[in-house]
Amino acid sequence: MIPAIRGTHDILPGEVERWQRVEDVSRRLFERYGYAEVRTPVIEREELFAKGTGETTDIVQKEMYAFTDKGGERITLRPEATPSLVRAFVEHSLEQSMPVPKIYLFGPMFRYERPQKGRYRQFHQLDVEVFGISDPAIDAEVLDLAWALVTELGIANVELVVNSVGCPACRPAFSEALVKALGEDVGRLCADCQRRAATNPLRIFDCKVAQDQPLIDTLPHSTDYLCESCKAHFAAVERHLHVYGIPYRLSHRLVRGLDYYTRTTFEILAGNIGAQNAILGGGRYDGLVKQLGGPDRVGIGFAAGIERLVLAMPEEAGAHGRVPIFVASMGEAARDSGIALLRDLRRAGLEAHMEYEGRSIKSQMKRADRLKAAYALIIGDNELARGEVTVKNMRTSEQAQVPRAGILDYCRARVSGGQE
Repeated sequence: MIPAIRGTHDILPGEVERWQRVEDVSRRLFERYGYAEVRTPVIEREELFAKGTGETTDIVQKEMYAFTDKGGERITLRPEATPSLVRAFVEHSLEQSMPVPKIYLFGPMFRYERPQKGRYRQFHQLDVEVFGISDPAIDAEVLDLAWALVTELGIANVELVVNSVGCPACRPAFSEALVKALGEDVGRLCADCQRRAATNPLRIFDCKVAQDQPLIDTLPHSTDYLCESCKAHFAAVERHLHVYGIPYRLSHRLVRGLDYYTRTTFEILAGNIGAQNAILGGGRYDGLVKQLGGPDRVGIGFAAGIERLVLAMPEEAGAHGRVPIFVASMGEAARDSGIALLRDLRRAGLEAHMEYEGRSIKSQMKRADRLKAAYALIIGDNELARGEVTVKNMRTSEQAQVPRAGILDYCRARVSGGQE
């Protein structure tokens, strides 16, 4: 046997239903908020992420799957979605074709890192982005959408954390203050943080090394260095969050791991998935569109790891909505009638199964149990002669005789609550 590559995983029956739940809830919710789906390629030019995600980020420096193709071009498997969606926004002039450029995406991403609980080398994200709106009310709306997503998925014990990292006008002063505060203590930090102190001091707050945390906790806060414009923007975001009634916590350590963020940053943390507990995160990136060759348009959005959402969801979430029906038959003529009934059930929008191996009725009922069927529809010579179907409730064992002509209406009336 040739096994799957380390850091990848198969999503099998029993688990895939939970993924489908995430996707179904997300699509309905995103479209309710006015977003349209976009699908971008999983391969992009390497420079898109070097320029967009940032040369100093761990993603670009350590984690990207990049290679030279047969034409000599540097290609990257996308490590995140935002630069790809910005490229699509610019390349296809979406601001001209959409009344409000609000888009979302589902798909696989790729990063070379140590596999662990909820984190893989091929993983999956859902991503939402809004372009061209600078008003802080859109920040709060995006946060409301993120909060609604985890709420509708039934994820409990969650916390919204927010911060402002300022803008290009005020961030240099904050970076300078960080370096000054570190002083000679920078040598006490891990090698990654020493490198970050020289290239992008804000990245120090991303450090997960335990012995570095006491020193990092003493560093200045970004909100103390905001310019007047950024202060006013963040105050308005907080005011709108109060209007929405969304609980949140301020955290000066929340800078996010990507260079393009400006002003508002946020994460939603879950308390039941271990140390790597961020299930969703995002923020503003007001200079990214222009940086990637587009018009000077602001943007804000978030991404959520689907693996982590699935991990954080309640156990019963995957079974939502399935009400299988099993068709059992005895005899050749009854089998033909059963096949026709199976076709009719499926065309009526119902989930239906049948045993094709000609097994005994006892074996067929065992198969119905394994499929967790709600009802078994039994057809034999007697049922054919009477023009009826015997319906067995698999949970109560009660049976009823139903005319063949009315069986579809009978089944719809009993399973529609689980199917809709």
